[in-house]
Amino acid sequence: MKKLVAAAIVIKYSLHAAIGVNPPEGFVALFNGEDLSEWYGDNPHQSRKADDREAAIKAQQSDFLKHWKVENGELVNDGEGPYATTVKDFGDIELMLEYKTVALADSGVYLRGSPQIQIWDTTEAGGKWNNGADRGSGGLYNNPKEDADTNGKHPLVHADKPFGEWNSIKARHVGSRIWVWLNDNLVVDGAEFHPFYDKSKPMPKKGPIHLQTHGGEIRWRNVYVRELEPEEANRYLRGDEFGTGFEPIFNGRNLDGWFGDMNGKRVANGILKWTDGGHIYTKEMFTDFVFRFEFTMTPGANNGLAIRSLGVGNPAYDAMCELQILDDGHERYAEIIDPRQAHGSAYGMAGAHRGYLRESGEWNYQEVRVEGSTIQVELNGVKILDTDLGEITEYMADRKHPGKMLAKGHLGFAGHGDEHAFQFRRLSVKKLK
Repeated sequence: MKKLVAAAIVIKYSLHAAIGVNPPEGFVALFNGEDLSEWYGDNPHQSRKADDREAAIKAQQSDFLKHWKVENGELVNDGEGPYATTVKDFGDIELMLEYKTVALADSGVYLRGSPQIQIWDTTEAGGKWNNGADRGSGGLYNNPKEDADTNGKHPLVHADKPFGEWNSIKARHVGSRIWVWLNDNLVVDGAEFHPFYDKSKPMPKKGPIHLQTHGGEIRWRNVYVRELEPEEANRYLRGDEFGTGFEPIFNGRNLDGWFGDMNGKRVANGILKWTDGGHIYTKEMFTDFVFRFEFTMTPGANNGLAIRSLGVGNPAYDAMCELQILDDGHERYAEIIDPRQAHGSAYGMAGAHRGYLRESGEWNYQEVRVEGSTIQVELNGVKILDTDLGEITEYMADRKHPGKMLAKGHLGFAGHGDEHAFQFRRLSVKKLK
Protein backbone atom coordinates (compact mmCIF):
# COMPACT_ATOMS: atom_id res chain seq x y z
CA MET A 1 0.00 0.00 0.00
CA LYS A 2 2.81 2.42 0.86
CA LYS A 3 4.40 1.90 -2.57
CA LEU A 4 1.02 2.29 -4.24
CA VAL A 5 0.41 5.63 -2.60
CA ALA A 6 3.92 6.91 -3.21
CA ALA A 7 3.60 6.12 -6.89
CA ALA A 8 0.14 7.61 -7.09
CA ILE A 9 0.63 10.95 -5.41
CA VAL A 10 4.39 11.24 -4.82
CA ILE A 11 4.21 12.22 -1.16
CA LYS A 12 7.03 11.80 1.32
CA TYR A 13 6.14 11.26 4.96
CA SER A 14 7.87 12.13 8.19
CA LEU A 15 6.22 11.45 11.53
CA HIS A 16 7.50 14.08 13.88
CA ALA A 17 6.65 16.49 16.65
CA ALA A 18 6.05 19.67 14.68
CA ILE A 19 5.98 23.19 16.05
CA GLY A 20 2.96 23.50 18.37
CA VAL A 21 2.35 19.74 18.38
CA ASN A 22 3.28 18.00 21.62
CA PRO A 23 2.64 14.25 21.53
CA PRO A 24 2.72 12.31 24.80
CA GLU A 25 5.90 10.39 25.58
CA GLY A 26 6.43 7.53 23.14
CA PHE A 27 3.90 8.88 20.61
CA VAL A 28 4.52 10.69 17.33
CA ALA A 29 2.26 13.19 15.58
CA LEU A 30 0.36 12.03 12.51
CA PHE A 31 -0.90 15.56 11.86
CA ASN A 32 1.64 18.37 12.17
CA GLY A 33 -0.95 21.10 12.75
CA GLU A 34 0.26 23.02 9.71
CA ASP A 35 -0.56 21.23 6.46
CA LEU A 36 -1.70 17.98 4.81
CA SER A 37 1.79 16.74 3.99
CA GLU A 38 1.41 13.47 5.89
CA TRP A 39 -2.00 12.60 4.45
CA TYR A 40 -3.63 11.80 1.14
CA GLY A 41 -7.23 11.20 0.09
CA ASP A 42 -8.80 7.79 -0.36
CA ASN A 43 -12.34 6.52 -0.08
CA PRO A 44 -11.48 2.79 0.04
CA HIS A 45 -15.10 1.81 -0.64
CA GLN A 46 -14.57 3.30 -4.10
CA SER A 47 -10.91 2.62 -4.80
CA ARG A 48 -11.13 -1.06 -3.85
CA LYS A 49 -13.77 -1.60 -6.53
CA ALA A 50 -11.68 0.00 -9.26
CA ASP A 51 -9.86 -2.06 -11.87
CA ASP A 52 -6.78 0.11 -11.27
CA ARG A 53 -6.74 1.08 -7.61
CA GLU A 54 -3.59 3.17 -7.94
CA ALA A 55 -5.18 5.31 -10.63
CA ALA A 56 -8.41 5.56 -8.63
CA ILE A 57 -6.55 6.89 -5.61
CA LYS A 58 -4.60 9.36 -7.71
CA ALA A 59 -7.86 10.66 -9.19
CA GLN A 60 -9.19 11.45 -5.70
CA GLN A 61 -6.44 13.88 -4.73
CA SER A 62 -7.91 17.06 -6.21
CA ASP A 63 -11.21 16.31 -4.46
CA PHE A 64 -9.30 15.68 -1.24
CA LEU A 65 -7.81 19.18 -1.37
CA LYS A 66 -11.24 20.71 -2.04
CA HIS A 67 -12.80 19.32 1.10
CA TRP A 68 -9.94 19.20 3.60
CA LYS A 69 -8.00 22.11 5.07
CA VAL A 70 -5.94 23.10 8.09
CA GLU A 71 -7.40 25.85 10.25
CA ASN A 72 -6.04 27.04 13.61
CA GLY A 73 -3.99 23.87 13.99
CA GLU A 74 -7.04 21.67 13.27
CA LEU A 75 -7.61 19.22 10.44
CA VAL A 76 -11.01 20.19 9.04
CA ASN A 77 -13.35 18.42 6.64
CA ASP A 78 -16.63 19.83 5.33
CA GLY A 79 -18.43 16.48 5.33
CA GLU A 80 -17.62 15.48 1.78
CA GLY A 81 -14.78 14.09 -0.30
CA PRO A 82 -12.39 11.18 0.18
CA TYR A 83 -11.12 10.23 3.62
CA ALA A 84 -7.90 11.61 5.07
CA THR A 85 -5.48 8.68 4.93
CA THR A 86 -2.06 8.20 6.49
CA VAL A 87 0.76 7.62 4.04
CA LYS A 88 2.29 5.12 6.43
CA ASP A 89 0.74 1.73 7.20
CA PHE A 90 0.45 0.56 10.79
CA GLY A 91 0.07 -2.74 12.62
CA ASP A 92 -0.20 -2.97 16.43
CA ILE A 93 -0.66 0.54 17.77
CA GLU A 94 -2.12 2.89 20.29
CA LEU A 95 -3.88 5.81 18.61
CA MET A 96 -4.97 9.03 20.32
CA LEU A 97 -6.97 11.83 18.73
CA GLU A 98 -9.59 14.47 19.42
CA TYR A 99 -12.57 15.34 17.26
CA LYS A 100 -15.42 17.84 17.26
CA THR A 101 -18.42 17.41 15.02
CA VAL A 102 -21.89 18.76 14.26
CA ALA A 103 -25.50 17.64 13.93
CA LEU A 104 -26.19 14.84 11.43
CA ALA A 105 -22.58 13.65 11.64
CA ASP A 106 -21.90 10.02 10.80
CA SER A 107 -18.17 9.47 10.69
CA GLY A 108 -15.47 7.18 12.03
CA VAL A 109 -11.88 6.05 12.27
CA TYR A 110 -10.63 3.20 10.09
CA LEU A 111 -7.72 1.08 11.31
CA ARG A 112 -5.55 -0.97 8.93
CA GLY A 113 -7.76 0.38 6.18
CA SER A 114 -10.84 -1.31 7.66
CA PRO A 115 -13.98 0.34 9.09
CA GLN A 116 -14.50 1.45 11.81
CA ILE A 117 -14.63 3.06 15.22
CA GLN A 118 -17.98 4.83 14.88
CA ILE A 119 -18.62 8.54 15.49
CA TRP A 120 -22.30 9.50 15.70
CA ASP A 121 -24.69 12.36 16.09
CA THR A 122 -26.25 10.57 19.07
CA THR A 123 -29.35 12.75 19.28
CA GLU A 124 -32.72 11.50 18.06
CA ALA A 125 -32.74 14.33 15.53
CA GLY A 126 -29.69 12.75 13.93
CA GLY A 127 -31.99 10.10 12.50
CA LYS A 128 -29.68 7.12 13.07
CA TRP A 129 -31.11 5.57 16.23
CA ASN A 130 -32.21 2.57 14.19
CA ASN A 131 -28.49 1.96 13.53
CA GLY A 132 -27.47 2.29 17.16
CA ALA A 133 -26.63 5.99 17.36
CA ASP A 134 -28.58 6.26 20.62
CA ARG A 135 -25.99 3.95 22.20
CA GLY A 136 -23.21 6.48 21.65
CA SER A 137 -19.97 6.63 19.69
CA GLY A 138 -16.86 4.48 19.93
CA GLY A 139 -18.33 1.11 18.98
CA LEU A 140 -17.28 -1.09 16.06
CA TYR A 141 -20.02 -0.32 13.56
CA ASN A 142 -19.27 -3.12 11.10
CA ASN A 143 -19.09 -5.91 13.64
CA PRO A 144 -21.92 -8.48 13.36
CA LYS A 145 -25.39 -7.56 14.61
CA GLU A 146 -25.54 -10.84 16.50
CA ASP A 147 -24.29 -10.35 20.07
CA ALA A 148 -23.94 -6.62 19.36
CA ASP A 149 -24.06 -5.80 23.08
CA THR A 150 -21.02 -7.97 23.82
CA ASN A 151 -18.95 -8.07 20.62
CA GLY A 152 -17.99 -4.39 20.55
CA LYS A 153 -20.56 -3.28 17.96
CA HIS A 154 -22.34 -1.21 20.61
CA PRO A 155 -20.22 0.75 23.09
CA LEU A 156 -20.30 -0.35 26.71
CA VAL A 157 -21.37 3.13 27.84
CA HIS A 158 -22.66 6.33 26.26
CA ALA A 159 -19.74 8.75 26.66
CA ASP A 160 -20.23 11.41 23.96
CA LYS A 161 -19.93 15.08 24.84
CA PRO A 162 -22.46 17.66 23.59
CA PHE A 163 -22.00 19.34 20.20
CA GLY A 164 -19.36 22.04 20.29
CA GLU A 165 -17.10 20.17 22.72
CA TRP A 166 -14.01 18.17 21.84
CA ASN A 167 -14.20 14.39 22.26
CA SER A 168 -11.13 12.22 22.78
CA ILE A 169 -10.58 8.72 21.44
CA LYS A 170 -7.86 6.34 22.51
CA ALA A 171 -7.68 3.04 20.65
CA ARG A 172 -5.36 0.12 21.32
CA HIS A 173 -5.25 -2.28 18.38
CA VAL A 174 -3.37 -5.58 18.68
CA GLY A 175 -3.89 -8.18 15.98
CA SER A 176 -7.67 -8.26 15.56
CA ARG A 177 -8.24 -7.29 19.20
CA ILE A 178 -9.18 -3.73 20.05
CA TRP A 179 -9.80 -1.61 23.12
CA VAL A 180 -11.42 1.82 22.75
CA TRP A 181 -11.77 4.64 25.27
CA LEU A 182 -14.09 7.57 24.52
CA ASN A 183 -13.53 10.58 26.77
CA ASP A 184 -11.61 8.29 29.15
CA ASN A 185 -14.49 5.77 29.34
CA LEU A 186 -13.82 2.20 28.20
CA VAL A 187 -16.37 1.56 25.46
CA VAL A 188 -14.83 -1.50 23.73
CA ASP A 189 -12.96 -4.05 25.83
CA GLY A 190 -10.67 -6.34 23.86
CA ALA A 191 -13.31 -7.22 21.26
CA GLU A 192 -12.48 -8.86 17.96
CA PHE A 193 -12.37 -6.19 15.26
CA HIS A 194 -14.01 -7.96 12.33
CA PRO A 195 -12.67 -7.31 8.83
CA PHE A 196 -14.98 -5.61 6.38
CA TYR A 197 -13.86 -6.01 2.79
CA ASP A 198 -13.07 -9.73 2.82
CA LYS A 199 -14.85 -11.44 5.70
CA SER A 200 -13.28 -14.78 4.78
CA LYS A 201 -9.91 -13.50 6.02
CA PRO A 202 -8.78 -11.95 9.30
CA MET A 203 -7.90 -8.29 9.79
CA PRO A 204 -4.84 -7.38 7.67
CA LYS A 205 -1.52 -7.36 9.49
CA LYS A 206 -0.94 -3.72 8.51
CA GLY A 207 -2.80 -0.90 6.85
CA PRO A 208 -3.42 2.86 6.87
CA ILE A 209 -5.52 4.93 9.23
CA HIS A 210 -8.47 6.71 7.59
CA LEU A 211 -10.41 9.61 9.09
CA GLN A 212 -13.82 9.13 7.54
CA THR A 213 -15.86 12.02 6.13
CA HIS A 214 -19.59 11.59 6.10
CA GLY A 215 -22.52 13.92 6.52
CA GLY A 216 -21.23 17.05 8.25
CA GLU A 217 -18.21 19.07 9.26
CA ILE A 218 -15.74 17.32 11.52
CA ARG A 219 -12.56 18.71 13.05
CA TRP A 220 -9.57 16.69 14.24
CA ARG A 221 -6.58 17.63 16.34
CA ASN A 222 -3.85 16.06 18.48
CA VAL A 223 -3.64 12.94 16.30
CA TYR A 224 -0.88 10.78 17.78
CA VAL A 225 0.22 7.19 17.33
CA ARG A 226 2.54 4.79 19.15
CA GLU A 227 3.62 1.53 17.54
CA LEU A 228 3.61 -1.38 20.00
CA GLU A 229 6.56 -3.70 20.40
CA PRO A 230 5.76 -7.45 20.61
CA GLU A 231 6.47 -7.75 24.34
CA GLU A 232 3.94 -5.04 25.17
CA ALA A 233 1.40 -6.34 22.68
CA ASN A 234 1.63 -9.79 24.27
CA ARG A 235 0.95 -8.35 27.73
CA TYR A 236 -2.25 -6.76 26.48
CA LEU A 237 -3.40 -9.99 24.82
CA ARG A 238 -2.65 -12.09 27.89
CA GLY A 239 -4.27 -9.58 30.24
CA ASP A 240 -4.46 -10.04 33.97
CA GLU A 241 -4.84 -13.78 34.50
CA PHE A 242 -5.50 -13.48 38.22
CA GLY A 243 -8.90 -14.96 39.01
CA THR A 244 -9.61 -15.96 35.42
CA GLY A 245 -9.16 -19.69 35.89
CA PHE A 246 -5.83 -20.04 34.09
CA GLU A 247 -3.26 -22.21 35.85
CA PRO A 248 0.41 -22.61 34.88
CA ILE A 249 1.43 -26.00 33.47
CA PHE A 250 5.14 -25.12 33.30
CA ASN A 251 6.88 -23.95 36.47
CA GLY A 252 9.76 -22.22 34.68
CA ARG A 253 12.40 -24.14 36.70
CA ASN A 254 12.22 -27.71 35.36
CA LEU A 255 9.95 -30.13 33.52
CA ASP A 256 8.21 -31.57 36.55
CA GLY A 257 4.70 -32.51 35.45
CA TRP A 258 5.87 -33.50 31.96
CA PHE A 259 7.01 -36.78 30.42
CA GLY A 260 8.56 -37.92 27.16
CA ASP A 261 11.86 -37.34 25.38
CA MET A 262 13.82 -34.90 27.56
CA ASN A 263 16.84 -34.79 25.28
CA GLY A 264 17.66 -31.32 24.01
CA LYS A 265 15.30 -29.54 26.42
CA ARG A 266 16.71 -27.06 28.91
CA VAL A 267 14.87 -24.83 31.37
CA ALA A 268 16.33 -21.51 32.50
CA ASN A 269 14.80 -18.21 33.68
CA GLY A 270 11.25 -19.30 33.01
CA ILE A 271 11.97 -20.43 29.46
CA LEU A 272 11.92 -23.92 27.96
CA LYS A 273 14.69 -24.00 25.36
CA TRP A 274 14.27 -26.74 22.77
CA THR A 275 17.15 -27.70 20.51
CA ASP A 276 16.73 -31.45 19.95
CA GLY A 277 14.67 -34.53 20.66
CA GLY A 278 11.15 -35.80 20.27
CA HIS A 279 7.79 -35.24 21.89
CA ILE A 280 7.01 -34.18 25.47
CA TYR A 281 3.60 -34.16 27.13
CA THR A 282 1.86 -32.96 30.26
CA LYS A 283 1.20 -35.73 32.75
CA GLU A 284 -2.25 -34.31 33.21
CA MET A 285 -4.93 -35.02 30.63
CA PHE A 286 -7.43 -32.43 29.43
CA THR A 287 -10.85 -32.46 27.78
CA ASP A 288 -12.08 -28.96 26.88
CA PHE A 289 -9.66 -26.12 27.61
CA VAL A 290 -7.98 -22.87 26.58
CA PHE A 291 -4.17 -22.99 26.32
CA ARG A 292 -1.98 -19.90 26.27
CA PHE A 293 1.73 -19.79 25.51
CA GLU A 294 4.46 -17.68 23.95
CA PHE A 295 7.18 -18.90 21.61
CA THR A 296 10.10 -17.89 19.44
CA MET A 297 11.81 -19.91 16.73
CA THR A 298 14.82 -19.73 14.49
CA PRO A 299 14.34 -19.25 10.71
CA GLY A 300 12.67 -22.20 9.00
CA ALA A 301 11.87 -23.99 12.28
CA ASN A 302 9.27 -26.74 12.59
CA ASN A 303 7.49 -28.03 15.71
CA GLY A 304 3.94 -28.86 16.70
CA LEU A 305 1.38 -28.70 19.48
CA ALA A 306 -0.20 -32.05 20.33
CA ILE A 307 -3.88 -31.79 21.28
CA ARG A 308 -5.54 -34.59 23.29
CA SER A 309 -2.72 -37.05 22.72
CA LEU A 310 -2.48 -40.45 24.39
CA GLY A 311 1.26 -39.92 24.65
CA VAL A 312 2.15 -42.52 22.02
CA GLY A 313 2.39 -42.63 18.25
CA ASN A 314 2.42 -39.69 15.87
CA PRO A 315 0.34 -36.84 17.31
CA ALA A 316 -0.45 -35.55 13.82
CA TYR A 317 -2.63 -38.65 13.34
CA ASP A 318 -3.00 -40.50 16.64
CA ALA A 319 -3.89 -37.47 18.79
CA MET A 320 -6.94 -35.30 18.19
CA CYS A 321 -4.56 -33.25 16.06
CA GLU A 322 -1.19 -31.61 15.86
CA LEU A 323 -1.36 -27.84 15.49
CA GLN A 324 1.59 -26.72 13.42
CA ILE A 325 4.27 -24.47 14.92
CA LEU A 326 6.11 -23.55 11.76
CA ASP A 327 8.02 -20.63 10.28
CA ASP A 328 5.80 -20.89 7.22
CA GLY A 329 7.00 -17.58 5.80
CA HIS A 330 10.48 -18.97 5.31
CA GLU A 331 11.60 -19.50 1.74
CA ARG A 332 11.92 -23.23 2.25
CA TYR A 333 8.13 -23.43 2.74
CA ALA A 334 7.03 -20.74 0.29
CA GLU A 335 5.73 -23.05 -2.40
CA ILE A 336 6.03 -26.61 -1.19
CA ILE A 337 3.68 -26.89 1.76
CA ASP A 338 0.02 -27.78 1.62
CA PRO A 339 -2.24 -25.08 3.16
CA ARG A 340 -3.02 -27.63 5.91
CA GLN A 341 0.64 -27.50 6.95
CA ALA A 342 0.86 -23.75 7.62
CA HIS A 343 1.44 -22.43 11.13
CA GLY A 344 -1.63 -22.94 13.33
CA SER A 345 -3.17 -25.53 11.02
CA ALA A 346 -4.65 -28.77 12.25
CA TYR A 347 -2.00 -30.76 10.41
CA GLY A 348 -3.35 -32.42 7.29
CA MET A 349 -6.97 -31.49 8.09
CA ALA A 350 -7.69 -27.75 8.33
CA GLY A 351 -5.53 -24.90 7.07
CA ALA A 352 -4.90 -21.70 9.02
CA HIS A 353 -4.55 -18.17 7.66
CA ARG A 354 -0.92 -17.25 7.02
CA GLY A 355 1.07 -14.07 7.48
CA TYR A 356 0.59 -13.28 11.18
CA LEU A 357 3.81 -14.65 12.67
CA ARG A 358 6.28 -12.08 13.95
CA GLU A 359 9.86 -11.80 12.78
CA SER A 360 12.18 -14.66 13.68
CA GLY A 361 13.44 -14.23 17.24
CA GLU A 362 10.46 -12.17 18.42
CA TRP A 363 8.03 -13.63 20.94
CA ASN A 364 4.67 -14.70 19.51
CA TYR A 365 1.55 -15.04 21.65
CA GLN A 366 -0.83 -17.90 20.87
CA GLU A 367 -4.13 -18.99 22.37
CA VAL A 368 -5.80 -22.32 21.54
CA ARG A 369 -9.41 -23.09 22.46
CA VAL A 370 -10.62 -26.70 22.30
CA GLU A 371 -14.29 -27.56 22.88
CA GLY A 372 -15.65 -30.89 21.77
CA SER A 373 -14.49 -31.37 18.18
CA THR A 374 -13.94 -27.65 17.57
CA ILE A 375 -10.61 -25.82 17.67
CA GLN A 376 -9.84 -22.12 17.47
CA VAL A 377 -6.32 -20.73 17.21
CA GLU A 378 -5.52 -17.08 17.83
CA LEU A 379 -2.01 -15.89 16.94
CA ASN A 380 -0.83 -12.47 18.09
CA GLY A 381 -4.45 -11.42 18.52
CA VAL A 382 -5.64 -12.73 15.14
CA LYS A 383 -7.95 -15.74 14.79
CA ILE A 384 -6.16 -17.85 12.20
CA LEU A 385 -8.09 -21.11 12.61
CA ASP A 386 -11.71 -21.85 13.49
CA THR A 387 -12.69 -25.39 12.56
CA ASP A 388 -14.76 -28.39 13.56
CA LEU A 389 -12.69 -31.52 13.03
CA GLY A 390 -15.83 -33.62 13.25
CA GLU A 391 -16.96 -32.19 9.92
CA ILE A 392 -13.72 -32.84 8.04
CA THR A 393 -13.78 -35.73 5.58
CA GLU A 394 -10.91 -34.83 3.24
CA TYR A 395 -7.32 -35.21 4.35
CA MET A 396 -3.94 -34.27 3.00
CA ALA A 397 -2.53 -37.16 0.94
CA ASP A 398 -5.79 -39.01 1.73
CA ARG A 399 -4.29 -40.10 5.04
CA LYS A 400 -6.97 -40.35 7.70
CA HIS A 401 -6.59 -39.18 11.29
CA PRO A 402 -7.95 -41.92 13.56
CA GLY A 403 -7.41 -39.91 16.72
CA LYS A 404 -9.31 -36.78 15.71
CA MET A 405 -12.39 -37.55 17.82
CA LEU A 406 -10.52 -38.27 21.05
CA ALA A 407 -12.38 -36.57 23.89
CA LYS A 408 -9.49 -36.39 26.33
CA GLY A 409 -5.71 -36.51 26.27
CA HIS A 410 -2.37 -34.96 27.08
CA LEU A 411 -1.16 -31.59 25.82
CA GLY A 412 2.34 -31.58 24.40
CA PHE A 413 4.96 -30.39 21.95
CA ALA A 414 5.93 -32.52 18.98
CA GLY A 415 9.55 -31.93 18.09
CA HIS A 416 11.04 -32.47 14.64
CA GLY A 417 14.76 -33.07 15.01
CA ASP A 418 17.69 -30.87 15.93
CA GLU A 419 17.94 -28.59 12.91
CA HIS A 420 16.23 -25.59 14.52
CA ALA A 421 15.63 -24.14 17.97
CA PHE A 422 12.51 -23.03 19.83
CA GLN A 423 11.81 -21.25 23.09
CA PHE A 424 8.55 -21.55 25.01
CA ARG A 425 7.32 -19.64 28.06
CA ARG A 426 4.21 -18.63 30.04
CA LEU A 427 2.32 -21.89 29.45
CA SER A 428 -1.08 -21.84 31.16
CA VAL A 429 -4.40 -23.68 30.82
CA LYS A 430 -7.98 -22.88 31.75
CA LYS A 431 -10.18 -25.96 31.96
CA LEU A 432 -13.60 -25.59 30.37
CA LYS A 433 -14.75 -29.09 31.34
